Amino acid sequence: MRKTLIILLTLFSVLGCNPRQEQPKTIGFPESSTPPEWTRNMSIYEANVRQHTPEGTFNAFSEHLDSIKAMGVEIIWLMPIFPISEKYRKATPKVLIEEIEDPNERTKYLGSYYAIKDYKAVNPDLGTDDDFRALVHKAHGLGMRIILDIAANHTGWDHEWLTTHPEYYTSVPEGTTPWNPEWMEAHPEFYADLQERRLTYPIEGGETDWWDTAELNYDNDDLRAEMISALKYWVEEFDVDGYRCDVAMHVPTDFWEAARTELDKVKPVFMLAEAEEADHLNYAFDMNYGWELHHIMNKIAQGEMNVSNLVEYLEKYDTQYEPDAYRMNFITNHDENSWNGTINERMGEAQYAMAGLMATLPGMPMLYSGQEAGLDKKLLFFEKDTIEWKGSELREFYTTLFQHKKKNKAIRNGEQGGELAILETSLPESVFAFEREKEGDRIISVFNFTGEPVEFDFSSMVDTMNMQDLFGKDGAEKLAGETIRLSPWEFTILTNKQ
Repeated sequence: MRKTLIILLTLFSVLGCNPRQEQPKTIGFPESSTPPEWTRNMSIYEANVRQHTPEGTFNAFSEHLDSIKAMGVEIIWLMPIFPISEKYRKATPKVLIEEIEDPNERTKYLGSYYAIKDYKAVNPDLGTDDDFRALVHKAHGLGMRIILDIAANHTGWDHEWLTTHPEYYTSVPEGTTPWNPEWMEAHPEFYADLQERRLTYPIEGGETDWWDTAELNYDNDDLRAEMISALKYWVEEFDVDGYRCDVAMHVPTDFWEAARTELDKVKPVFMLAEAEEADHLNYAFDMNYGWELHHIMNKIAQGEMNVSNLVEYLEKYDTQYEPDAYRMNFITNHDENSWNGTINERMGEAQYAMAGLMATLPGMPMLYSGQEAGLDKKLLFFEKDTIEWKGSELREFYTTLFQHKKKNKAIRNGEQGGELAILETSLPESVFAFEREKEGDRIISVFNFTGEPVEFDFSSMVDTMNMQDLFGKDGAEKLAGETIRLSPWEFTILTNKQ
C-alpha cells in the first residue's frame, strides 16, 4: 500500500497562510510499511472518558475495559486526554466562559477537548500520568490497543508556544495585526468582531467556529519538529499504539508522512485520519473516515437516498482506494451525537440494519461510548454529561457482530478480507445484497433499506448451502426460497456453519 511516490506540492492557504515553498518531491517509504498485522480482524471503540463514567477518569474507565473486550472490540480510541485551555474556553458554541458573570456558573464548563494547552501532559481532570500508564498497561494485558486523539492543526490559547514561539502560528487576514492573546486582550473591538465573523479556519462549504483555538503554521520547520516530538513522546513514554488525528486534512500531508516515518522507528503504530483524502492512505495513515458512507446511511434511513446511491459510492470507493486502505465505518461518533443527533433521531428503525451494514462491508466498524447501552441523548460537549449505563439488547447485538468479525476471514480488514460482490435483485433501489469470501469463509448480507415490506428474488442463484443465520434466525431458509420477503428495515446476515 505504501510505496515511493511523487509528492505533489499542494496549495494550502488558511487565514493568510502561504503554501510551503520547498517541499520534498519524493519520500522513500519502507516497503514493509503496511497496517500493523494486529489490526486485521479488529474493530474500534471511541471512548469519551469525560462522559463514560460519573467520575470521568482513567481509573473509572479502566473498569470498563473487560466489558468492551468481551464485545470483540480491541482498539480503544481515547478522545483527547490533554489539558484544556482556560483562555477563551467555550461554554457553548457561541459563548465563552469569560462572558458568564457568575463565577460559580463558569466552573461547570470544561471546554473543548480539542483546545489543547499542552501536548505533553495529561488533563488532571482525568487523572495522573501514572493513572494513564496503568490504563495502557491494563489494555495491553487484555490484548487491546490504545490510540490517542490529537489536534495537530491548532492549540488552545493557553499553550506556551503563543508566547515563546508566536512564529509557530498563522496570522489573521491581511491588514490586521498578528494574532496572539496579548494583542487580542489589548484590542477587544477586534475580538468582538471575531465573534461576529468567526474567521478562523475557512473550509469548503462554509466557515467553522473554532475561535477558542489558534491555528498552527506548518510552513515552520521548527513547529513540525516540535509536533513530531510530541507524537513520539506518548509512544516512547506511555507505549500508546497510534493516533486518531483531528481534521487531518488541514495539516500538510507531507508532515504526516514524516511523522509516520519517525513513529514507526519506535514501534509499528496505527494511524487514523479524520478526513477522506485518498493520498493520506498512501503512507501516512492506515485508515480514514467513511464520512460519505455515513451520510448515505443517514439519508437512506430518512428516505432521501436509496440503494443506488450506496452502490454508486461503493463503485467509486474501488477506484479511489487500494485494497489495503482501511475505511472506518460508523453510525455515530462524538461529533454526530453532540451536534447532529442521536442514532434514534437520525436513523430510527433503520439503525440495526445500518449497524449490520457497517460491520460487514469492507472497512473497520466503530462504536462510540454508550452506543452499546442504547445512548439516546445528545451528550453535552463542553460540560460534564454522564452516560447512563442501562441494560440494552444492543450490547448482545454488537457482540455478535464484532466477535464474528474476529473469526471470519471474509470480513477481515484491508486486502486480507474478501472482495465485495454485489448481488443483483429484482428490487435494485430497495434491496441491497452482497457476498464476500476469503479462504473458505463466506458472508452474505441482505438488507431491506426501506420502511415498507418487500418481496423480491435474486437475478442469479445464491448458494446458501452450509450457511447459517448469524443471529440464529431463519435467514438461511428465507434466502433459499424463490421469492424472498423482508419486513421494513429487516436484514439477514449468513455465515459459514460452525
